[in-house]
Amino acid sequence: MASVVWLFSFWFACFSLSVMAKRTYIVQMNHQQKPLSYATHDDWYSASLQSISSNSDDLMYTYSTAYHGFAASLDPEQAEVLRKSDSVLGVYEDEVYSLHTTRSPEFLGLDTELGLWAGHRTQDLNQASQDIIIGVLDTGVWPDSRSFDDSGMTEVPARWRGKCEEGPDFQASSCNKKLIGAQSFSKGYRMASGGNFLKKSKEKESPRDVDGHGTHTASTAAGAHVANASLLGYASGTARGMATHARVAGYKVCWSTGCFGSDILAGMDRAIVDGVDVLSLSLGGGSGPYYRDTIAIGAFTAMEMGIFVSCSAGNSGPSKASLANVAPWIMTVGAGTLDRDFPAYALLGNGKKITGVSLYSGRGMGKTPVSLVYSKGNNSTSNLCLPGSLEPAYVRGKVVICDRGINARVEKGLVVRDAGGVGMILANTAVSGEELVADSHLLPAVAVGRKVGDVLRAYVKSVANPTALLSFGGTVLNVRPSPVVAAFSSRGPNLVTPQILKPDLIGPGVNILAAWSEAVGPTGLEKDTRKTQFNIMSGTSMSCPHISGVAALIKAAHPEWSPSAVKSALMTTAYTRDNTKSPLRDAADGGLSTPLAHGSGHVDPQKALSPGLVYDISTQDYVAFLCSLDYTIEHVRAIVKRQNITCSRKFSDPGELNYPSFSVLFGSKGFVRYTRELTNVGAAGSVYQVAVAGPPSVGVAVRPSTLVFKNVGEKKRYTVTFVAKKGKKVQNRMTRSAFGSIVWSNTQHQVMSPVAYAWTQL
Repeated sequence: MASVVWLFSFWFACFSLSVMAKRTYIVQMNHQQKPLSYATHDDWYSASLQSISSNSDDLMYTYSTAYHGFAASLDPEQAEVLRKSDSVLGVYEDEVYSLHTTRSPEFLGLDTELGLWAGHRTQDLNQASQDIIIGVLDTGVWPDSRSFDDSGMTEVPARWRGKCEEGPDFQASSCNKKLIGAQSFSKGYRMASGGNFLKKSKEKESPRDVDGHGTHTASTAAGAHVANASLLGYASGTARGMATHARVAGYKVCWSTGCFGSDILAGMDRAIVDGVDVLSLSLGGGSGPYYRDTIAIGAFTAMEMGIFVSCSAGNSGPSKASLANVAPWIMTVGAGTLDRDFPAYALLGNGKKITGVSLYSGRGMGKTPVSLVYSKGNNSTSNLCLPGSLEPAYVRGKVVICDRGINARVEKGLVVRDAGGVGMILANTAVSGEELVADSHLLPAVAVGRKVGDVLRAYVKSVANPTALLSFGGTVLNVRPSPVVAAFSSRGPNLVTPQILKPDLIGPGVNILAAWSEAVGPTGLEKDTRKTQFNIMSGTSMSCPHISGVAALIKAAHPEWSPSAVKSALMTTAYTRDNTKSPLRDAADGGLSTPLAHGSGHVDPQKALSPGLVYDISTQDYVAFLCSLDYTIEHVRAIVKRQNITCSRKFSDPGELNYPSFSVLFGSKGFVRYTRELTNVGAAGSVYQVAVAGPPSVGVAVRPSTLVFKNVGEKKRYTVTFVAKKGKKVQNRMTRSAFGSIVWSNTQHQVMSPVAYAWTQL
């Protein structure tokens, strides 16, 4: 009997090792080298895999549009054999990407009855936007949400080729004229989780959203009007998306452990074939060369087919050079605040009342102050309120100060509650600065900025019996100043291509109310048993679908525009002054923001619908840009997916791309010259004058200084020369950077381009 047990244990160990040894690899094929003996590329890919593996189940996906190749379960030796094949361009191990996690339409000026679309009534735009389809790659969708109600919508566009996938908890009938498609892609996730043998039983292969994130982003982009929406009483009012009459298709590519590149590629591949007009991806990973970036490669094909691609910039701010999704054919979206807040208060024993924010909706603390404690106990992580770090005997019945960082904000509250605490003050450190993000905590809790946090920490140390009483102020509107750049919003410079300024712009991304999955509580914690149809969330995940929805409106208004023209319209009309008429500020330190944080500025949908001029970019221009990088011809072909690319035309500098913003790098030469081309999308006979603003350390000359457009669609070029002046101090010597702008304007339009300067040698 013992030998049988030993043999079984040995077999199980060997089986486990074989499962562990196999991983998901994405294989990029030379599309043009398919032998004539194969009827389809899929047949060829399958045969290529069968040459090294007899298991047909090892083939996970074949890609035909967003990417040329396949994803397969391989061991490292098999992957190496494929790398040596002449028909294989690259073999890459699957990477995991992460999610970048109702006041906003009014804040953006989208609730006005007339005048939204120059020369047309709002209902005309609503009608036109019914032909626009937004594909959302995320955690799926909760189809029962009222945000996906299709009342009054016309039939689904005949060109739509998508489907509504049946699943254990998802019926084909769950889709309608609003939510016109829902599909899931889980093979990469399943492989990373141990394959079918170790498959988690909790998650079903279905488009249904059990996380909430995907429902939130989809409804932000194109949710229908829903009256009396709120999160447990907070932000009460009518919830709606940016493009309320556009269609939505959900592609579930994110699961409990993340979003795997192989699944994302499969979702992009399917969405392009299905016929979406806008792709919205509130997810990302680290930055790297474009030929290794699966999202960038898939987005290139989408752009080439006229699809606008919007991606979140990431939540790694305020650290510099922390951006994701920086390819120039992608709209990279940062986050800012709304003019709405959720104040909460802490009355201290010394009579001082401090202000923070909270979405706590349960029973309050009453009227009796309780003891306030901070960073006590033997555990060095108790100040962070990490799981298991608090001593119940010390915190029971008290309010606990927890430093922000490491673990989730709402989890800190759960840790305090489970240890017996009755309240929490979540205090920022230098990393988060003065940024305040409200959360629907499980116990009375108030979030405060770093300065107030320091006051609280000092108070606790200086008084024998410090006390606090927490209270909550509901919803407050017309907050000033706003918008403010969120501290978490990822920042430039762009490390992949420093000559391209990123992010492109910012949109509302702090405390955003949108639809939610009823399979999970508002905090997402397992112990949160509350159910709500709407939730308030923050992140560039929230700002990205705002831009996706506005882009859908622009495409509806101007169906002939390229994705680059739509992008230009959004960027050149963005604003850089808040509602106090002052320059945009940064929540990280309360100081002035820069284009490395806000790009071109904050989106202005009404102006974007009529920009006057656009910087258009063709596929050939993007190819010339790629050829100017330090890539091999094979790398360029891998992105463009065409073998006839020779790089006979390339820029001498990647910054020569006809981009709506400028990133000027001064090296040893001390001068940079770029030529840009503007297309008139306004009235015939338009005349524009240029105005330049910048630091005294840089001289800027624009030729010509006047552009006359006789006809609609006419193109005019101008050349701008930047000269670093010798002997002049750099604006910020520590970061070796400075900023300015170039604006073409007339009485109707201002076409603004931010300029970021960097000195690589001082």
